[in-house]
Amino acid sequence: MMLEEALHTSGYAVLRAQNGVEAFQKVQTHTPDLVLLDVQMPGMDGFTVCQKIKSDMMLRHIPVMMLTAQTGVTSKVTGLERGADDYLTKPFDLQELMARIRTLLRRTRQGLEANPLTRLPGNITIENEILRRLEANQPFAVLYLDLNFFKAYNDIYGFIRGDDVIKETAKIILKEADKDRGFVGHIGGDDFIVLTDPQTCEALCERIILRFDESVSTFYNEADREKGFIETKDRRGQMARFPLLSIAIGVVTNKYRQISSLGEVSSIGAEMKHFAKERKDKGSSFAMDRRTEHRPL
Repeated sequence: MMLEEALHTSGYAVLRAQNGVEAFQKVQTHTPDLVLLDVQMPGMDGFTVCQKIKSDMMLRHIPVMMLTAQTGVTSKVTGLERGADDYLTKPFDLQELMARIRTLLRRTRQGLEANPLTRLPGNITIENEILRRLEANQPFAVLYLDLNFFKAYNDIYGFIRGDDVIKETAKIILKEADKDRGFVGHIGGDDFIVLTDPQTCEALCERIILRFDESVSTFYNEADREKGFIETKDRRGQMARFPLLSIAIGVVTNKYRQISSLGEVSSIGAEMKHFAKERKDKGSSFAMDRRTEHRPL
């Protein structure tokens, strides 16, 4: 309670949890800027909570500071190995704690180049991940994903509901990509990217499409679900019917030929995604580049 009052006085909004299970649930629900975590808690100890936070792609960017009465080196090492960003033993000096909080928050803001809606890595990190694979000459597949008819959805349901769709899409992509230990980034809007193994990329595309298509009806009200379409103005200002949302995926891989530059990856990816989107009236689909040399489709 004393710590909560001191944080409020310093201008921080504070959420308090009574045990480890509640703590992790609140982190999942509210995505705080920082977690102050005791070690000895009922239900789930602080080490386990920290490990669960740092194992979650949507949460791992959140800095975690462990607060504990355990002064031994082993306890500190355990906390750091579980992913803790800082460690302070009790009794602690309040001024030192506040200084460390400010430092952690500043360091995180400087280092986190992420989409503010999904907290997924943004364009700079995405480019670096692709370049790293290109320079190492590693086998890779890059999936470019976006939603069909998303503008029409926003026009009818509004941007708040649209943001919910983007967040749910991010969760679907993350969950499926994590099975192959893939990297997931958020380019912006409804555009996502996945870097994964070329041997499993087609199966990944199929899983993402299946999961998205299973979820899409929940984005609509009952009347629109029954109709299977919505009506709003098209880009020419004319009333038109738009099918329910679907997902398009374009796949670039060096499985069939060498790819040597970021520009080449981007160009082929845009081409493949455009090819997948041409099938949008038939629902979700993916298109994969299997050419042994780069020539127009």
